[in-house]
Amino acid sequence: MATKTSTPALPPSPAGRPAWTTPLFVLLGLVILAIVATQLLGRASDKDVASFSATNAAIGSILPLLVAAVVAWLVPQGHSWRVRLPIAVVAGLFAIFVSNMWPSTALVATADGTPAPEETSTLLSWLIGFPLAGAVAILFLPRQSPRLLKATTMLVMLGTLFAAIPLLRVDMGRTFHFNHDVVWIERFGIHWHVALDGISLWLVILTLFSTPIAAYASFGSINTRIKDWCFALLLLEAGMIGAFVALDLFMFYVFWELMLIPMYVMIGVWGGSNRIKAAIKFFLYTMAGSLLMLAAILYLAYTYGRVTGGNASFDFFELQRIQLPRHIQIWLWAGFAISFFVKVPMWPVHTWLPDAHTEAPTAGSVILAAVMLKMGTYGYLRFCMGLFPEACGELAATLGGVAVLGGILYGALCAWRQDDVKRLVAYSSVAHLGYVMLGLFAATQGSIEGSILQMINHGITTGALFLLVGVIYDRRHTRMLDDFGGLAKPMPIYATLFVIASMASIGVPGLNGFVGEFLIITGTFSSDKLGHVAGIQSVGAALGVILAALYMLTAVQKMFFGPITREENRRLPDMAPRELIAIAPLVIAMFLFGFAPNILTDRMHGAVERVLADYEFRAKSGTGGKYYDGPIRIGPRRPGAPTALLSPGATGADEAADAEPAGGAPGGAPAGLRINPHGAPGGDPHGH
Repeated sequence: MATKTSTPALPPSPAGRPAWTTPLFVLLGLVILAIVATQLLGRASDKDVASFSATNAAIGSILPLLVAAVVAWLVPQGHSWRVRLPIAVVAGLFAIFVSNMWPSTALVATADGTPAPEETSTLLSWLIGFPLAGAVAILFLPRQSPRLLKATTMLVMLGTLFAAIPLLRVDMGRTFHFNHDVVWIERFGIHWHVALDGISLWLVILTLFSTPIAAYASFGSINTRIKDWCFALLLLEAGMIGAFVALDLFMFYVFWELMLIPMYVMIGVWGGSNRIKAAIKFFLYTMAGSLLMLAAILYLAYTYGRVTGGNASFDFFELQRIQLPRHIQIWLWAGFAISFFVKVPMWPVHTWLPDAHTEAPTAGSVILAAVMLKMGTYGYLRFCMGLFPEACGELAATLGGVAVLGGILYGALCAWRQDDVKRLVAYSSVAHLGYVMLGLFAATQGSIEGSILQMINHGITTGALFLLVGVIYDRRHTRMLDDFGGLAKPMPIYATLFVIASMASIGVPGLNGFVGEFLIITGTFSSDKLGHVAGIQSVGAALGVILAALYMLTAVQKMFFGPITREENRRLPDMAPRELIAIAPLVIAMFLFGFAPNILTDRMHGAVERVLADYEFRAKSGTGGKYYDGPIRIGPRRPGAPTALLSPGATGADEAADAEPAGGAPGGAPAGLRINPHGAPGGDPHGH
């Protein structure tokens, strides 16, 4: 029977819409991206906001569009523009980030160190407040509306991320920025004091970058108690941001403990079969270390008030002035250091980490590895090396040996012997953070910059590995290496991404893991703080790179290559759209910071110089430090510290104490710097 022919129409999309709607929205999205790039990159001078260069605008428009188009083209076939468009937009935003952050185009701070006009003193407080307010808002939303809960959580997290853009517009230099210091509890000398330097900048950005990725990925696998899950995510984000920017030790401790609660709940409620044991172990280890730090903080604050004859003070820069004899400083250092070593973790207080990672849900593992472990390394750099430099210098060589033997080598060997791929990645964190701690113990410019860079790189790489482990677990409900084999055939995209993340974890040149480890090893070799064992420890660290290749390549071979030995693996679906969108920013960052690590190191260079100057001022060159052996006293305030609140009760004797040492000794307070020796509030918080 004859059939009637007609002109074919555009086929409808799967959602019932005409096929032309998707390309239209793609085009509109790229046009918006071009407009944003034009406005951000079109200025002829960063100092003159009103200036505009047509050349810069053209380059700024073309580059993000070109990068976005290339990345969208690279997305494997079979994925619609619902996947390609978000990934293309992310790639375009990364291109804008690179163009704006390249050292030759970065903003230059004013010569006298005053804040740039773009700075807003309350910005950091808002960055803490947004997630807290979002967590409170979640409590008032109906539990029966999971889509609304998820959308609100993502909106708050992404809004907080974009609200942090002004942080990137300021050249950090040697000083602190966005300083916000107001009285909190006057009687006890407690202030709400937050500020940012080149060290904490990238850790805050890492937090704001990785948390929404983990949350978005989790919404595909977490299907119970969504309201509680969203609340825990937002509360955790606020606590992590607060810990990185708090410069009042009481505040720091509050945020330090605040992080513990949501992570404990996330492991205990949404974790695996042994989640209760893992959650309790995580809680007990971290709480025990935290109590030691609390005791040391209270002793320092009380001692400050007793020596000055005024109120106690928890301000980091005021407590930094306390000069302590060895028998006191060693115990206070131990109180802080043990707490940080537990959080890193370092051998022998590391055993909570594999259990916590193994039982935690995927998003919990991502946040734990990407951000929370960095609290220990950051805390040691900021507070142990800042408050107790003599003790850090004296014990540096011994601790460097622990980092090499008990961290890098032991962690790598344990990872090599694991049958569970998630425990393998967990033990690899012990090894990688051993590099970070070794760089801090070495205390050279290169090693500390490498350590900070490795904190960021570890968060990106290990976060991606945990996301990928979660992908295969959702399909097979097993993480045992023997249950896999030949996965590259049914899951080629997954295999490619896992290999890229593995190469970054090993430290292959061209990916982000290489530069940090290279700086740490070379900085360790040239360190005078490690004495005659510096060369030996640098060789041990280099051997850790070989062991990293051993355990990661072994896992890759067992999972992806060879014949398919189990029928369950033959028809496994490849990466889903949600999983691809979640992993794409991390993979882009691996290549970006592998080829352009100077984007990160340029902003931290001045802050590391300041930290080393403060460190060397008391921990002299060579192993150990020259301890102060007199009665406890208050020394000068270190250069680079934000101007303190002026005490209305300051006396002439106080001013004389502030002026010592006589003769303008190196490291003394600069002329005109107003000191608050009592920690009492008052005056203009901006020092006017």
